[in-house]
Amino acid sequence: MSHPDYPQNVSDRRREPSSSAPPVELRHGRVVTPETVISDGCVLFSGGTIVDVGPTTDPPRSGAASVDVSGAVVMPGIVDLHGDDIESERNPRSSAQVSIDTALLSTDRINALNGITTKFHAIAFEETPEDNRSISEATELARSIKRTDGLLVDNRVHARCELSCPSVDAVAALVNEGTADLVSIMHHGPDEGQFDDASFRDHYINDRNVPREAIDDLIADRRTVSEATLTACAARAAEVAESAGVPLASHDDNTVETVEWMDRLDVDISEFPLTLAAADRAKACGMTTALGAPNLIRGGSLWDNLSVRDAIEAGVCNVLCSDYHPPSMLASPFVETGEPLSTRVARVTKNPADAVGLTDRGRIEPGARADVLVVDLEPAPTVQRAYVNGIETLRTGAQATGSSTVRGPAN
Repeated sequence: MSHPDYPQNVSDRRREPSSSAPPVELRHGRVVTPETVISDGCVLFSGGTIVDVGPTTDPPRSGAASVDVSGAVVMPGIVDLHGDDIESERNPRSSAQVSIDTALLSTDRINALNGITTKFHAIAFEETPEDNRSISEATELARSIKRTDGLLVDNRVHARCELSCPSVDAVAALVNEGTADLVSIMHHGPDEGQFDDASFRDHYINDRNVPREAIDDLIADRRTVSEATLTACAARAAEVAESAGVPLASHDDNTVETVEWMDRLDVDISEFPLTLAAADRAKACGMTTALGAPNLIRGGSLWDNLSVRDAIEAGVCNVLCSDYHPPSMLASPFVETGEPLSTRVARVTKNPADAVGLTDRGRIEPGARADVLVVDLEPAPTVQRAYVNGIETLRTGAQATGSSTVRGPAN
């Protein structure tokens, strides 16, 4: 399956870099490129674009603002294709909802602090009011992400279409108006996908705040959805995505047969395949396989599904997503897997960008968009500086207090 450069119908609404701003030169860092790591490297960017990458040379370049980042890792900004953290920011408790503006601003800042410079907010389109989810709420949240300016990172919409609910029409409307940038199709039911009956109850009661007295009704509702309805809804969602040129993902593929069904729908990304056999078949079909970064950090799946370490060893893990925990995205490239650092970094930068056609970012190379992180690894990976489209959006720690050498443009 090919992965075309999809037309991107939501632009980065951050202001453009000032034409009068000097170029920025990050010097003496461990620069991670798509192919290698330059141990004493330098990255020069100007006007939102990376101009040059290579070993640090003396003296600093004339006309550039020079930043000494000795001891730090310089890597591309992280691209997160699936993070549902905005839902928990919106509803920190089952009966305590904050405004959408507050949720979006706090989520934006949390992601920036964790090096995520392009964020696809995974919003569930389903009718489970006990879980604070409704189609109207999802629609309002998606449109708010679309219209909000002045955020630190490039915020986009990943519309999760629950096939057991009448969500396809709502997702189709958002796709057609240019609000949704990625669509995934899913069906969460007992004895399907990742849940047996007991784990379904446990997940929705303990993690999704569904009252115990309501769980039987939810299970009955999910079980009444026929195979014919699921098939028709999936086909409709796939048709909508293809017509608009929006990438399509499947969710929780558990068998080879499920993957082959998704392949017939021209699915591009297999999100969180549950078994090695499903992930292997997805790879053979040309799909991008995306798994959870928390799975790698924890050392396994919460639900005893496919381990990211096993998937990496088998060569069937292309992309990592934050899922429910943005800090795992920054930590995951620095988990030792026996692979080069550039390969590990690509799973959260270049590979997810390529999977959705954003080939302008996720890489440190001349001509790429200047989404760049300066990361301190001790005592844990922490963003010292973040640049989004060449604009400095974040400065922390020693960098913020001025103990790192920063020189203005050389005369």
